[in-house]
Amino acid sequence: MSTAAVLKIGRQSLPNGVLLAPMSGVTDLPFRRIAHHLGAGLVVSEMVASEDLVRQRADVVRRAAGRDLNPFIIQLAGREAHWMAEGARVAEGLGANAIDINMGCPAREVTGKQCGSALMRDLDHALRLIAAVVRAVALPVTLKMRLGWDDKCRNAPELARRAEAAGVQLITVHGRTRNQFFKGSADWAAIAEVRRAVSVPVVVNGDIRSVVEAREALRLSGAAGVMVGRGAYGAPWLPGRIAAFLASGRDPGAPALRSQARIASEHVEAMLSHYGSSLGLRNARKHIGWYLERSGHGSDIVKAWRRRLCTDESPPSVLRGLASFYDQAEEAAA
Repeated sequence: MSTAAVLKIGRQSLPNGVLLAPMSGVTDLPFRRIAHHLGAGLVVSEMVASEDLVRQRADVVRRAAGRDLNPFIIQLAGREAHWMAEGARVAEGLGANAIDINMGCPAREVTGKQCGSALMRDLDHALRLIAAVVRAVALPVTLKMRLGWDDKCRNAPELARRAEAAGVQLITVHGRTRNQFFKGSADWAAIAEVRRAVSVPVVVNGDIRSVVEAREALRLSGAAGVMVGRGAYGAPWLPGRIAAFLASGRDPGAPALRSQARIASEHVEAMLSHYGSSLGLRNARKHIGWYLERSGHGSDIVKAWRRRLCTDESPPSVLRGLASFYDQAEEAAA
């Protein structure tokens, strides 16, 4: 059986080689804390715009929070070496243990500003940003990328080689090009070429939604670890579940519905505390919908409960309703 290797970022060994991907609007501090508690080997902040972090924009500073996590990783995005370096220094001041550089985001609002995966179209410029961050801080620097911009520009191995030479200490590759967005299937086997190009650890990312997919992604890529993204929607326990499977060969399965109810409620409560009642409830709605879908309850019932809970403006009422939903799901499953 393929297993994730012991991963290190700099001198720090991770508890396991299953990482939670940085996902804008999803992996805020409440989500990362829960996934970390449930066994993820590493959690990474949402993408943080370097210039906005330096300018201390309130929502961006909040996105970069997480000093209580260990290790604490902040992912930076940007297109100018000056702001990337300054952003890295601010992140170091916030207590980060490492800086991750985003060269993989495919969103048009990001690539349109020549950030994220758009940087894979100009490797010389990409390397200037990497070198600026490495020089700016004493922290380990990691990199997240895609296979390339499109099928005519699958240059991930070249970027990886140059990034390692510039001082990057771990590389994560999503097995799609930017122009694929999230369509089709991730090409885990293509990541093997990146792994052969460098001596630093490589992590495989993309379409890892189960223990079986994690094992296959490791086998085909030869990577040292796996990164779970959208598969963790409504399932912050998935990275820990995969880690347990890779360590023992036994799948512990998803938590019992009673445990899922507790996790979902604690998550919503943490978001209310983190953002305040009104914004916290709005931000929690997508997570509530995902939790309901993960319960295994009938789709029509899930749809009705989602409509009810995601239009309710009262946090106490939402929390009571969430508990009632899981009580009903347990009765149905008995």
